[in-house]
Amino acid sequence: MHPLIARLESDLNWPRLHTLEEAEHFTAQPGYHCLFIPGNPHRNLETADAAVILPELRQAFQNVFDCAIVDDTIEAALRETHRALKTPGFLFFRSGTYLGAIEKIRDWDDYLARIPHILSLADA
Repeated sequence: MHPLIARLESDLNWPRLHTLEEAEHFTAQPGYHCLFIPGNPHRNLETADAAVILPELRQAFQNVFDCAIVDDTIEAALRETHRALKTPGFLFFRSGTYLGAIEKIRDWDDYLARIPHILSLADA
């Protein structure tokens, strides 16, 4: 496991979701949630960047969403289910409802525009 992803678990206490049932339970809780699909850090150099960016985004949005790491055992199934095929990916949910995803690394301003839009879809 890449050390920056391991840090999300050890230092920030983000759960690692190993089964689809765990992912469903996590996203079904009240509120907003982000599933971090890292991809393979050995093949995708953006994975490490995403592991640094997501905690900063969470802080920038005043912890309005919580985060979990998707284990590689269920990564492909979640990507296919939600049609978010590129990694790394951030999949957003509210109380069990899938809202949308941001795939690959983006400019900071793009995150600041896209995340509020995605989160607003819960009100639609």
